[in-house]
Amino acid sequence: MDTGPVTHPTLTLTEVETLARAAHAAQTDKAGRPYAEHLQAVAEGVRARGGDQEQIAAAWLHDAVEDDALSAEWLREAALTDRTKAIVGALTKRPGESPEAYAARILATPGARLVKESDLAHNADPARLAVLDDATRARLERKYAHMRALLGLTAPAEGRAKGRTERRFSPSGPAAV
Repeated sequence: MDTGPVTHPTLTLTEVETLARAAHAAQTDKAGRPYAEHLQAVAEGVRARGGDQEQIAAAWLHDAVEDDALSAEWLREAALTDRTKAIVGALTKRPGESPEAYAARILATPGARLVKESDLAHNADPARLAVLDDATRARLERKYAHMRALLGLTAPAEGRAKGRTERRFSPSGPAAV
């Protein structure tokens, strides 16, 4: 008797978080902070922006393949929804890829733009950038502003969501709006 294709349950958000924290355990961000803090902030940002469970799972895993914390093969075989896998795949930068090609892939993948918006908001947080040297901070501000523009995002949503002054980053530096 054929019962059809075998389906496996998908990982819960708690399991995805545990997996992501373990995969990035030895990693720190540019400021020397545990990388899991960034993943948590992105996941919380997705939730605050109205993201669904698949997008929150993708937020926890958004840098895993790119940073070699988990392999592309692992992602293909993981007990995740196809949509979560697609979002993680879209957010994984390819070697030598232009920002324009990267942004186009994000925009073409349902659900990915919201996760990237949360990622950019956390990356561009003035408190995080303040601990970096001036040259690195300026370079990253330009990089994040360019990606926001490519994705059609006008100003960091974190400021709007929390009632803080919005900041728009331009090559000449941040300006309060």
